[in-house]
Amino acid sequence: MSSFIDFQNEIYLQGMGGAVPELPMTADGFEDRARELLDARAFAYVAGSASSERTAAANLAAFERFRLVPRMLRGTSGPGTRDTVVEVLGTKLAAPVLTAPVGVLGLLHEKGEVVVAGVAKELGVGSVLSTASSSTIEEVGEVAEDWWYQLYWPADDELARSFVQRAERAGARAIVVTVDTPSLGWRPRDLELAHLPFLLGKGIANYLSDPVFRAKLPAPPEESEDAMRMAILTWVGLFGNHTLRPADLAKLRGWTDLPIAVKGVLHPDDARSVVDAGADGVLVSNHGGRQIDNSIAALDALGPIVAAVGDRADVLFDSGIRTGSDIVTALALGAKAVCYGRPWAYALGIAGAPGVRHALRLLLADFDSTMGLSGCADLAGITRDLLAVPR
Repeated sequence: MSSFIDFQNEIYLQGMGGAVPELPMTADGFEDRARELLDARAFAYVAGSASSERTAAANLAAFERFRLVPRMLRGTSGPGTRDTVVEVLGTKLAAPVLTAPVGVLGLLHEKGEVVVAGVAKELGVGSVLSTASSSTIEEVGEVAEDWWYQLYWPADDELARSFVQRAERAGARAIVVTVDTPSLGWRPRDLELAHLPFLLGKGIANYLSDPVFRAKLPAPPEESEDAMRMAILTWVGLFGNHTLRPADLAKLRGWTDLPIAVKGVLHPDDARSVVDAGADGVLVSNHGGRQIDNSIAALDALGPIVAAVGDRADVLFDSGIRTGSDIVTALALGAKAVCYGRPWAYALGIAGAPGVRHALRLLLADFDSTMGLSGCADLAGITRDLLAVPR
């Protein structure tokens, strides 16, 4: 049974001795603290979204249109009375939460991806490693447990195959293909600072360490500044793939036996097409609002996609999760698990591993509390009946 809510008592008991939390207690608090403490370019890269940032705002506002209708007198509010365990894409998790595949964590912490994987393992939740990471697949695999690998499919199938097979050898338990980023979105915050970290050699560790990629280079990137510059230019020519189609999932199935999910789907027909092509899961996401301005909120896409493919594939949710009630809402609409992103990334930059641990424990305790106070003893009890009609 869940004990995530114990974090609440831990804080209050420490308060009896005069101790108060040094880190923020809300997602907004992490963002505010990060704005004060982080390098301007690092903060902009995490916080920024596409164009006017209406999509990012819509992701949060979408949750305002739903209200929970708690059920009483069900004996679910006591400590240790909730079962939050879930199995999704064959991975058993202590709660239906994974850290989202946030790229270039080296902007926030020297070993960012390794830190996040270690904390996720400690708490029993999942983690999703971005292709655009500052640590290699192998470095993360050494410390991670219930982790998935997120593939930005490059414009070279042999390189894509190498990434996937490296991840499988390193212990990844699923492959998540992100399809909403054949190229980067229009991001004014980064443009104002003329800052794209990849062009500085950041976030391309998996490329620089890959034998297929290195075979394309005239010289090893560590040999000289010119060699590194050539490696970066080679990366520019390979990142993103405008030619991908649902049928390409058959290639991926030929490269690995791991479960496959497709991330970045917002239309029911697209969900049907990838499941028909062999995907085991669909991750409903608009990339946290970072790709297309004024896009549909991810939450508004969730219900129709669950209706379209939820009986044939695991449906997950990403983009806008900030609180425990947000998780309950997404699960009530049919998601099996959610991905959580920006707040723990801010926390990583603020305080390293303790920051990530604090941010995740806050979310998990809030979720545990919300479940119990809403009358849900287990995840099966979180159904559409728990939600009022959208406003």
